[in-house]
Parts: sequence; C-alpha cells; structure tokens
Amino acid sequence: MTPASSPAPGSRRPIASELSNAASSFMLRMSVIDCETDAALDKTRDRHGRIVHPGAAEAARAHRDKAAVEAYRTHLAPHAEALLDIARLVLDQLPPARHLAGWQAVLDGLAASTAEIRRVLDRPADPGSTDERAQHATLWPHLAAWADHGYIASNLADQRDGGQHQKSPLTDNERQKWTEMAAAAQRRGELELTESWYAADGQPITLAYLVENDDSTVLALRGDLGAPGWQVIGHYTHEYEAGKDLPAPIPPGVLRPNLSRHNRPAPAPEMSLQDLLRDVVEGRSAGDASNALLGAVQRGYAAGPMVRLQELVETSGKFASALETVQGQQIAARLSALGRQIEFLTREVQEAAEDLGATVAVLPPHRTPVLRVRPRPAVDTSPPVPPPLAGTPARHR
Repeated sequence: MTPASSPAPGSRRPIASELSNAASSFMLRMSVIDCETDAALDKTRDRHGRIVHPGAAEAARAHRDKAAVEAYRTHLAPHAEALLDIARLVLDQLPPARHLAGWQAVLDGLAASTAEIRRVLDRPADPGSTDERAQHATLWPHLAAWADHGYIASNLADQRDGGQHQKSPLTDNERQKWTEMAAAAQRRGELELTESWYAADGQPITLAYLVENDDSTVLALRGDLGAPGWQVIGHYTHEYEAGKDLPAPIPPGVLRPNLSRHNRPAPAPEMSLQDLLRDVVEGRSAGDASNALLGAVQRGYAAGPMVRLQELVETSGKFASALETVQGQQIAARLSALGRQIEFLTREVQEAAEDLGATVAVLPPHRTPVLRVRPRPAVDTSPPVPPPLAGTPARHR
C-alpha cells in the first residue's frame, strides 16, 4: 500500500475539494454497508431482538469488516493524511470558538486511526484466511471512527477557500432598521423560521421569511431569537442568494459524544405493545393480563414500553436543553415534567397489575368464543331456503 503522504512522482497534489469528496464517498459507502449489515443481522434475531443464529451473525460482521476495508482502500487511503493536513491548517485559521478544542481532538483521533490502518494494511494477511478476518475485525473500530467523524475533517477542508465570513455585511443603520422590522414581525407572529445553523465562530444563524403586503423577504438572523440581543445581518430575495452571501454552516454537535452510528451496542430484547395487547386479548386468567401489564412497566435491561417512553421523553428533554436556547430550556422543562408524570403513571400501572394478579380469577364461561368459520353443508344437500324479504308476504301453494 502506498503511503497517503507520499504521492506518486509527477502527480499533482489533490485540491481540498477532491479530498473532501473522497471522505464523503467513503462515509456514504460506509452508510450503505451499515444498512446492509443491519438487514443481515435482523435475519439472525428472533422477534424480540435476541440473536438465535450466532454463526450467521458472525459471518455478517466479517462481511461488513471486509467491505469497510475495501471501501477505505478505494476512497480514502490515498487521501486521508493529506485531508488531515489541510483540516489542521484551516482549524488553526478559524476564529476562537468553544468547539475548536473538540475538533482538534477529533483530528488527532483520526490521525491515530489512520496510522493504525496503514500499519495493518502494509502487512496484509493471506486472502480469505483467518488471520485476514482478524485483521479486518481489528481495523473496524478505526474505520468506524472515520465513518462517524470524518465529516469534521471534510467540512474543514471545504472551508479552505473561504466561506467563514459574510461577503456583504449590512451597515449599522441597515442592521438596526431590519432588526426592528423583524422584531415587530416576531411579536405579531409573522416571522416564519425556516433553517438554522452555526457559523465557524460558533454563532447561530437563522433564516426566516418576513411577509409584508404580499411581499416576502428572506432575513438572516444572528443570535438566540428567544433572548434579547439578536440581530438581522442580511436580507435577500430568496434562500439561494442568502446561501451565497452568509457564512457557511459548520457541522452541528451531538447529544452524547461517546456514541457511534456505526458501532452501536446490540439492541436489548423488548416486548412490543402489540404483543402485550395480544396477550391480554387472548388471555383467560387475571394473571395473563397482569403479566402483560407488568411487562409494560418492567425496568432494567429488557425494559418495557412505558419505561422506554419515559426514557425517550427524558432524553428528548436533555436534547432540548442542550440546544442552549431560551425556547430549548422552556421545552426541556415541559418534557421533564412529562417524564415525572409518566413515572407516576408507571408506578400506578404496576400497582394495578399486581392487584389484578392477586385476584386469582378467570373469565366466566358464559363469555363463549364465537366460531369464525361456519360449517359448510355437505355436497349432496340442497342449500337452505333464504328467509323472505322484510315487508314481502310469503307465498303459499
């Protein structure tokens, strides 16, 4: 394997956009591999998510590892180190911001993964051998790191040619005039927000439509719209014009920095609400319904749907709080209150389920099932005479 930092003699050095496209192609291919692997692993699980065909699951992961290595060789191996060099150069030129230290750590981690991938691929094992499969399995975490975080290096490379600053900023008077107009429209509920992103300096930018007298204007707003101090920094005829003038967006953050889309833990087995409802409908004793309710409120590894719902609501509250906006904090408080209500309801359901099970009762026998398929008449018998129509007297001979 040719080292990425040593291009062939006489070859031109790739430009930043080519390096960024190489990383994007690798990440796209890894997304396809991830989807294919999920589909293959789904076939190895039972209806509750437990692996029942371990050999097939191992083969699916081995196929994933091999495909990822080939994708890296094809798209990223010749360009990884050059991409990181340009990303570091651009990072050093950015204005101070809270996210830069995290991005620097990501680039350092990608550089370490690149070195490890290169070290292993420079000593390839025999094709199809157990050693080759072990090599691929060893490389998977490093390939997943590029698939998860390579977009940061790619975005930095895209900023090589500028795009970090607004090209046609407003004057102070224009900024004040348009900010007052937008604030008045916001109070009237006539400011329609459409898109938001962060600029390289860590400041949020939001696009909004201002409609007055059937005339629509695209405004660019900087700052938290739920707090005092935000300003209009640009007005445009359409969003495409705004995109050419405004600072380019940088990648948004994540809620939990230690999670990986390509290296998720195995899903915990769970019982669906439909299965629990079916258990109640098909049950005969109070214990059947009680067990279904207890399954809905079960806690721990195989948590029930009500516990998962509470976890979803509380995690969404943390997400809203992590937006670090006034509206985000307000919504986080609402979701936190809803989480407490679900917790109370969960305890009530558990107590009711335990009381139901303690009744030691069964459904009374007069609740007889209805035969859904009626017996068909014998072949040599005549069909029954249909009843006369209502309001029509029967004819007699």
